[in-house]
Amino acid sequence: MPGNYKDIPKEILKGTALASLIFFMALGVPVFGFIFALFLPLPVFFYGSKLGTRYRAYVPCITAVIIMFTLGKASFDMLFFAELLFLGFVLSHMIEKGLCIEKTILYTCGLVLGGGIFCLVLYSNAANIDFGVMISEYVSENLKMTMLLYEKMGMAEDNLMFLSEIIDKIHYALVRIIPSLVVSSVLILTWTTLLLAKPVFKSRGLYYPDFGSLNLWKPPEILVWGVIGSSVMLMIPDLTVKIFGLNGLIILMTVYFLGGIAIVSYYFEKKQVPLMFRFFLYSLIGLWQVLMFLVIGLGFFDMWLNFRKLEIKKE
Repeated sequence: MPGNYKDIPKEILKGTALASLIFFMALGVPVFGFIFALFLPLPVFFYGSKLGTRYRAYVPCITAVIIMFTLGKASFDMLFFAELLFLGFVLSHMIEKGLCIEKTILYTCGLVLGGGIFCLVLYSNAANIDFGVMISEYVSENLKMTMLLYEKMGMAEDNLMFLSEIIDKIHYALVRIIPSLVVSSVLILTWTTLLLAKPVFKSRGLYYPDFGSLNLWKPPEILVWGVIGSSVMLMIPDLTVKIFGLNGLIILMTVYFLGGIAIVSYYFEKKQVPLMFRFFLYSLIGLWQVLMFLVIGLGFFDMWLNFRKLEIKKE
């Protein structure tokens, strides 16, 4: 908390201004605006930790009011931004608990997802719309917007026709795997926010828990049984079981992706790869699916191949 109580309103104002600026950039920048939205939890996390328990809710609450008045009505977009603010708020609380990295991320994701589901159910009941129909319509609207975006970007006519023909199948698949996509997104966003926050907190002299070197992190071995179980469920000739298996597999692959990224980061550090080149390669991993699957493979097979030779170094 700021040493002088007179500084508190100033710090709240600075945090709200920064969070609001990120929100307006996310809203105003076409196509790539969502990238700015991913940074929204960071100022809430930072100022929440700086202001302390008594004042930590001010920045997300005031920013939420600004977002509410800007968007004008209850919508998925409003819920999306509110969840990002809530994520930063929860993280600022969790790091004071002295938990390990796995529990910090697990509890944060649980609270953020629980809050999101609660708001959706509340909105569904208030608007008298079936929960499943509401999600289906949201996916459908976004697919239509994506098609319009591809048209504006000048995508070839043949490709547009092909996408139009399979759009119903894409919609069918997306509605069924949306739980795992949401869980994976919150998982990656929580991990990324923690990583980005570390140098900022250290440079400003704020408390940041000693999670150890995150590029030495590896997924718990017990998750392998989850992968085996999910894979077996995919072979059972029942659609509901297959959907559960697929969702489980996507979430677990996200965890192994984070494990793979830790290995990549370890070798970047070991080989002293320049920061710009690291940024380029991380972006390439995020955009190129083949590289993404390779990173997942690194995280998954690390349990047997021990790419970083961690136990040998300890000895």
